[in-house]
Amino acid sequence: MDKFRAMQTFVRIADGGSLTAAALAQGSSQPAVVRALAAYERELGVRLFHRTTRRIALTEEGRQHLERSRHVLAALDDAEQALRAGAAAPAGHLHITAPVLFGQMYVAPVVTRFVQRHPGMRCTTLLLDRVVNLLEEGLDLGIRIGRLEDSSLVAQPLGQIRRVVVATPAYLRRHGTPAHPRDLRRANCIRILSDRAAWGDFQEDGRSFQVPVAGNLEFNHVWPAVQACAEGAGFGMFLSYQVEPLVAQKSLRIVLEQFEPPPRPISIVYPHARLLPARTRAFIAFAREEITRFAPPPS
Repeated sequence: MDKFRAMQTFVRIADGGSLTAAALAQGSSQPAVVRALAAYERELGVRLFHRTTRRIALTEEGRQHLERSRHVLAALDDAEQALRAGAAAPAGHLHITAPVLFGQMYVAPVVTRFVQRHPGMRCTTLLLDRVVNLLEEGLDLGIRIGRLEDSSLVAQPLGQIRRVVVATPAYLRRHGTPAHPRDLRRANCIRILSDRAAWGDFQEDGRSFQVPVAGNLEFNHVWPAVQACAEGAGFGMFLSYQVEPLVAQKSLRIVLEQFEPPPRPISIVYPHARLLPARTRAFIAFAREEITRFAPPPS
C-alpha cells in the first residue's frame, strides 16, 4: 500500500471531521476513502477512529498518531518546497490579520513591499482589534501582540514591544520629569476610555503596582491620544510602537523606564494543522526581517 497517501487520507479525515470531507479534499470517492482507511488501520494494527453511522471520532491511538503524521507530512512538504524554491517565486493568495493601529503602521507596509517583491502574490489584509479564529475565518496568518492563549496555533516570534510613559520635552521642562510613577497622580494624563482608571503594571523591587491617573482629555481611540500627547497636552501611556516615530524624532520622550512592565511579545501565528506552502513561509521570513527592525527580538 501507498503509506504516504494513506497517511494523507487519515489526516484529511481527522481535519475534515468526516469521510465525505476527506473524499472531497483529495478528489476521490467516499468508498475509496473507507477502503484506504481500513487498509491503513490493518497495516498499523490499531483502530484510528471510532465510527458510527452518524459520527466519526479519533481513538486515543488515533490522536497520538495524528500529531506524528502531521510532522511527517510537514517534513516531506518542506523537502519538496525547498527543491521548488529555487525554481519558482512565491505565488498565490494570502489572507492576513493584524491589530488595527499596528497593522496600519507596520503590517500593511510590510505586506505592500512583499507583494511588490513577488508580483505573483496577492494579499488580503484584515485589520481588527479582536482575537480572530484563523481557521473559522479562513485566514492563513495573524500578527498577535501579547501572550498567546490558543495552543492550537504555531507562533514564531517577531520581536517585542514595551508599554511606555511619554511626554513632550517642552511639557517636561514646564512641569518636571517624574522620578516615580506615583508622581503621575498630580499630573495631567491623557487617557484611553477602554483603559483602566489606573496605569500599570509598573514594576519595583520585584512587585507590580498601578497608579490612579486623571486628566482633562480622554479618547476612545489610541491615535488621537498620541497626537494630543505630541501637542504637549500631558503624559500618555502607550505601546512603544504607537509612539516610536515620534520618539525617534525627539517629539516625545520616554520617562520612568526603570519602572516599565515586562515587554510584550509580537508573534506571527498560523494554524498548527496546516502545512505551510512556499508563499506562507516566504511571507513569514520577510515579515520577521522587516518587523524586527523596530521591535527587537527577546533577549
